[in-house]
Amino acid sequence: MNEKTVRQSRVIVSQVMLPEDANPAGNVHGGTIMKLIDNAAGVVAVRHSRCNCVTASVDQIDFHHPAFIGDLLMIKASLNLVGKTSMEIGARVESENLLTGETRHIASAYLTFVALDSHSKPLAVPGLIFETDKEKQRNCAAQVRRKNRLEAKNMHETNCSLK
Repeated sequence: MNEKTVRQSRVIVSQVMLPEDANPAGNVHGGTIMKLIDNAAGVVAVRHSRCNCVTASVDQIDFHHPAFIGDLLMIKASLNLVGKTSMEIGARVESENLLTGETRHIASAYLTFVALDSHSKPLAVPGLIFETDKEKQRNCAAQVRRKNRLEAKNMHETNCSLK
């Protein structure tokens, strides 16, 4: 299985926000943005692994600014870390007011996807090649997040197990 570069699976998904995406005040629902993030990250996972992938977790999502009806939302997603069967994908959401050209950073998220075989069992994925310092930096931060996730999971299982 050949390694792949971050660039080979990176995506930018764009969509204009319509009235059905928002509340009566014109603010886009957080859930709508979350769905777009999950979709973009899923495309990255499938492009890298070339197999079915499912969301295993959303590690973190931070909303920075609202988005509004008429805004163009752009979700930029790329791989930060690849394990044996799992992949961490970072997503950055930006909005553009199409009338003024103003852009804003709306949200950021980290998601973990797992590749599955035809029997819905975890499947090994290709390794990841980093070409830029920014990609290496994102990988380093992703390794810290992975370590923290595993420690939190182990602590939860230890503290919540029936004795």
